[in-house]
Amino acid sequence: RKRLSVGAVTEQLEDAVDVACLGLEQGDIDQNILELVAESGDPEKPKRRCSISTQMDKGLTAFVDKQTRLVGDAVNDAGGALGHTCRKGLKPESPNQDSFSVLKVANDFSMFAVYDGHGQRGHVVSNFVKEMLPKLIVKDSRFKTADMPAALIAAFEKVQQMISGLDDKGSMNAKMSGTTATVAIHTMATQMLTMAHVADSTCVFAQYVDAQKRKVKVTHVTRDHKPDLEDERHRITKAGGRIVFDGYANHRIYAAKGNYPGLNMSRCLGDLLGHRECGITCTPEVLQCPVPATGGLLLVCSDGIWEFIGPEEAMEIVFPFRPEDATLAADKLAKEAWDRWIVEEGGTVVDDITVVFSHIEPPQDVNSKESPLSTMSQPP
Repeated sequence: RKRLSVGAVTEQLEDAVDVACLGLEQGDIDQNILELVAESGDPEKPKRRCSISTQMDKGLTAFVDKQTRLVGDAVNDAGGALGHTCRKGLKPESPNQDSFSVLKVANDFSMFAVYDGHGQRGHVVSNFVKEMLPKLIVKDSRFKTADMPAALIAAFEKVQQMISGLDDKGSMNAKMSGTTATVAIHTMATQMLTMAHVADSTCVFAQYVDAQKRKVKVTHVTRDHKPDLEDERHRITKAGGRIVFDGYANHRIYAAKGNYPGLNMSRCLGDLLGHRECGITCTPEVLQCPVPATGGLLLVCSDGIWEFIGPEEAMEIVFPFRPEDATLAADKLAKEAWDRWIVEEGGTVVDDITVVFSHIEPPQDVNSKESPLSTMSQPP
């Protein structure tokens, strides 16, 4: 378990979160995000759209895919081929603590996000962030404008405030439980890809290097927020936190006079003690890159993938699959990561593994009789 963010989940408690203490109703959590998108759009020109996300479950069988919920149109009818999988790791006492969400509106925007929970209540925190963070983003008036980075920063900080409020009222135990969060948004009007993240659920974008789309090159990779990075170390030590190498694989963060929280990441959501006493922050790093006319490939994955597979190799694994086989590509990458965990850790532990894989394409007529997939050149 030395490679994991924190130690084992040793106790199962009720997972319900009472949001009344925030002045919210359960409907604010359960509200279909497509309703928010419809409210902000032109009612005279409705667009095909869909939302797909994981649903919290207590399944304990290793490598089983987490339950998902699809609302709206078929996923790929909203433009651009999508594959996803969210596999439970080899941690017998713990449910799958990963979550993901995808929101797609044809010829408008797509949002892809992964959340990797950790700590005893990490699955609760990641599920809550999965429900609230995308809604906070799309409700912000700066969404899809030049001020998108500011909107994303505000949404991350707002959801952290909500977690703190829930913890204060006893509705969520997030003092030593938290989650990563990585959000990638493709805005089609500007052909801009905007990535915001905390922690180490890495996002990778690769561009085609030829018009025939026979080869890709990784051009953008988000930076994992680790305590040994110079700027992260400075902030943590200035706030009174300690950074200790565990002698195995990770530098970990501890309070000045305590043996907690022991996190191997310097930014995250939740983990309230680490934020208050150790200089951990919820403020995301934001990266933007233009999407070329030929499009590209996007991977957003939890660190169950990245522990033993690098960005270039991950792209090499998924690239040969046809766009309509994007889910097979995601499954292939997840299985390769699983096999490497088994070999490297002697079959004793495997982290939860989540892959969200998408072809990023320019706007197209998804309402035509011709499938949007059929216009795309295929790898040999």
